[in-house]
Amino acid sequence: MAKNTTRAEDYSKWYNDLVNRAGLAENSGVRGCMVIKPYGFAIWEKIQAQLDIMFKETGHQNAYFPLFIPKSLFEAEEKNAEGFAKECAVVTHYRLKTDPTDKTKLIVDPEAKLEEELIVRPTSEAIIWNTYKGWIQSYRDLPLLINQWANVVRWEMRTRLFLRTSEFLWQEGHTAHATKNEAIAEAEQMLDVYTEFTENWMSMPVIRGKKTESERFAGADDTYCIEAMMQDGKALQAGTSHFLGQNFAKAFDVKFADKDGKLEHVWATSWGVSTRLMGALIMTHSDDEGLVLPPKLAPIQVVIVPIYKSAEELEQVSIKANELVQKLKSMGISVKFDDDDNRRPGWKFAEYETKGVPVRVALGPRDLAEGKAEIVRRDTKEKSVVAFDGIENLIAQLMIDIQENLFNRAKQFRADNIQKVDSYDVFKEKIEKEGGFYLVHWDGTAETEALIKSETQATIRCIPLDSVEEDGKCMVTGKPSKHRVVVAKAY
Repeated sequence: MAKNTTRAEDYSKWYNDLVNRAGLAENSGVRGCMVIKPYGFAIWEKIQAQLDIMFKETGHQNAYFPLFIPKSLFEAEEKNAEGFAKECAVVTHYRLKTDPTDKTKLIVDPEAKLEEELIVRPTSEAIIWNTYKGWIQSYRDLPLLINQWANVVRWEMRTRLFLRTSEFLWQEGHTAHATKNEAIAEAEQMLDVYTEFTENWMSMPVIRGKKTESERFAGADDTYCIEAMMQDGKALQAGTSHFLGQNFAKAFDVKFADKDGKLEHVWATSWGVSTRLMGALIMTHSDDEGLVLPPKLAPIQVVIVPIYKSAEELEQVSIKANELVQKLKSMGISVKFDDDDNRRPGWKFAEYETKGVPVRVALGPRDLAEGKAEIVRRDTKEKSVVAFDGIENLIAQLMIDIQENLFNRAKQFRADNIQKVDSYDVFKEKIEKEGGFYLVHWDGTAETEALIKSETQATIRCIPLDSVEEDGKCMVTGKPSKHRVVVAKAY
């Protein structure tokens, strides 16, 4: 058996290998696209299900809009079109025909050219706001709070499973409001929803902030974001929420009659998270042995592995194991009793460790005789022998403990790898050797921001929402600065 690549040896290879070993996803026959395998999709389903609940609790409804966007609509909001132009896939024809010189091949039928080219959606603002024009007439139609679960295509040159693929899954919220303040409150509320989800379900601490002007979503007045630190010290943008002002409403002439009958353009937001969260989950918690999953998102929270030598022993163990299965299921805990006779216990232990199952229970004839069972926590690898009577309550508590421990561990890692720096020379040396997050003063100019990026490959990840005023000097130019920003290399 080949030795697993460790994080210290090659972090990128460790990540790619783990995605493969854990059965999460694989590259497809389409360059840059992925096949999400059943175990990986089961995790995504849990992410999706919880977020969907949270969206609906905040008044949003799901809808679905077309995959294809007429080019003229896509061009309507100039900044948005320009921002995504280089990533667009374009449909020009609608039919193939047999090659007259080689009957085994198909070619594009030149007579089937579309009257207007179609953009395969990289994001849906254009098609949605063109639709909203017919849905919004009066203040009574507002707010309009819509979300869609969909796939999008952004033609990437360098791809990595979950983190950056040409096609990926996501949700995108698109809302319309009567006032600027309502729209800003919506954008902030959805950032709070994302923060609650990443911290309480993914056990991944995030920094909430605003993007700089050059890093904003194309077509937005403001972009709010959550930034997470991965184990290699790089940042991962885990979610964004955009205040779009009236840009799309004006581009598509979406107006409403207020209570006085006066016509006004609506105010807008959009917000989204994607299967990139899967990459974040892997890189926040996992170790050299495999996945480490927070219990709330684990497809299998508990696995019971029987230890036996004969069919009679397996039958005895199975009776007790199935009793535990029923108790755990009644408590809402997902559990698998793996009595597959084709695999040895040692193989099963390694397999479920790789898949990140939070708790493993081993049960054999000797354990039955002593009224005990062996429990192993995936997060700490702590092994203990406990009384079988009441074990379900212990496991239920472990679900809480493991979830909290993973969050606290990730938060401590971030604290250990974030530092204030005032010297640009020191920053350049540290970002190259150590990675991590840096709190630095910046003069607020796009020129300085671009210089930092070109010289260090690091970017201003955000202006933290909880930053306090602090007189300082830009680490690059020495010009005055009122607060620090977060700078890091990123995925």
